[in-house]
Amino acid sequence: MTARPLPSGTAPAEARPLPGARLPGNLLAMGSMVVWAAGFPAAEGLLSDWEPLALVPARLAMGLLLLLPVWLALEGWPRGVPWGRCFLIGTIGIGGAAVAAIFAQAATDPVTVAVIASIAPLSATLVEWIYERRPLTRAFLLGLAATIAGGVIATMGGGAGQGNLWLGAVLAVSSSLVYSWGSYMTVRQLPTLSGLGQTTATLTGACVAMTALVALATALGWTALPADPFRASDLGLLAVYGMGALALSQLLFILSIHRLGVAIASFHMNLAPFYVMLILIALGGQWSWMQAAGAAVVAAGVLLAQR
Repeated sequence: MTARPLPSGTAPAEARPLPGARLPGNLLAMGSMVVWAAGFPAAEGLLSDWEPLALVPARLAMGLLLLLPVWLALEGWPRGVPWGRCFLIGTIGIGGAAVAAIFAQAATDPVTVAVIASIAPLSATLVEWIYERRPLTRAFLLGLAATIAGGVIATMGGGAGQGNLWLGAVLAVSSSLVYSWGSYMTVRQLPTLSGLGQTTATLTGACVAMTALVALATALGWTALPADPFRASDLGLLAVYGMGALALSQLLFILSIHRLGVAIASFHMNLAPFYVMLILIALGGQWSWMQAAGAAVVAAGVLLAQR
């Protein structure tokens, strides 16, 4: 079965917030950001052995090891999948965003990338407005401002500012814009697939495209795989970075977009620094009142925007 074309300017029901779905939508977005946050320290550990570009298809492949068997087991062999759209959205929205994000972290540091990522709600709001022209209420705009401010507060004083800041900023902003577009188009352009199918199909497209890109770059001598890519320590970090911070996080995020819309779901991204802090506390780190305060401001903004 194929989807009928939509009238110009019209989004399917899946792209709009659903009535009565706010609580489960917010819980899904929170879960997505918790596992996404774990990817920052995992990526930092991997960058000591991996070149940034070579790391992208490895991460994508690890994510597919989780999602593909689950998709096939639950829904059977996929039929009627619009693979052309899946490959386009996956290559740009997931692959492109992943490349820009890992190079941004390699050029700077995780905290700097987290600070710049606080524009994610603004990027998602811009994408949603361009395609739907949805009116922006005063409560929504105040919530957006609070969320961005909270994201900055949560990452202040955390050691940001290392490396090439201009390059890191351009790459991080590009990643945010491309990811917001990809997440929106996943829900809007693939309405015949379930949330699991949407996530797995676009991830497959991204993995194929990025593997081909890295194979070409390796042949040309632009990048290289690590001497021992199958070290147990690296595989563990890749599992966190690919299965958790990419595959599971993306699945939960797509499901939250079905219920909240991409703009509101993206507000939760600015809680990531707080979740990173909680993860580090579990590993022996220290509590930060600055990050806790920022998380409180973000949470207030999320609630205010949904009035």
